[in-house]
Amino acid sequence: MSTEIAHLRRRLVEFTIQCTTQLELPPIVKYSALSLFFDRFRPSVVRFLQKKKKAEHWLLQPLTESNLQLFALVSIWISCKMHCSRGLSVQSLKPLGDKMITEQLFTVRDFLEAELVFLKVLKFEIGTLNIAYTLLDDLFIQFKEVAKVGELLDFEACMDMMDLLYMKEETSVLYRSSTSLAASILVSSYIITVPKQQWDFPILPWASCKRRIHCCSHFKSSSSFPLDPDIV
Repeated sequence: MSTEIAHLRRRLVEFTIQCTTQLELPPIVKYSALSLFFDRFRPSVVRFLQKKKKAEHWLLQPLTESNLQLFALVSIWISCKMHCSRGLSVQSLKPLGDKMITEQLFTVRDFLEAELVFLKVLKFEIGTLNIAYTLLDDLFIQFKEVAKVGELLDFEACMDMMDLLYMKEETSVLYRSSTSLAASILVSSYIITVPKQQWDFPILPWASCKRRIHCCSHFKSSSSFPLDPDIV
């Protein structure tokens, strides 16, 4: 990844995190938005544009940083619709866009059109059931149930680590599955936050076992994905 692209990614991650913080949204919305935008939209939009002789919408040509910021807000909007009992309205989202996006002013119509473009690029596949955050949260709960030392594990540290990984794109290219990423973050946070003299639980074998169980059940349940021995 070039330095310029890496810096752009970092700015967009910071932008997305700042927006979810200002909107006081729960972590599941934040990480669903990060997953939709960085793990899926950004790689997909490159392929989407390559297949088209010309962009179907002005928001994609040119794909400026301001336009990407708008799509990041759209990912938050969509995530909130899925995970919040009370959805986020475009009327409440636009003032935040006016404040946070400094290079361009977008209208309510632009937000609505950006949502449709976003969904088209993703082929309307917006499920977030198996994102790293939900798997990490599940592992964290299970860990506290089987080990007393789990009470010492700081989940905030897990989330901070995930934020840092998004900054450097490791979440998109370093790991082949969200399960591996979640297990790795849990183990790393355990080593960082739990005092060494209390490392009496076999965290590595336990996390590895949980990862294998999830991978096997996930791949065996889908006929479109053959079981890969390198994963499990």
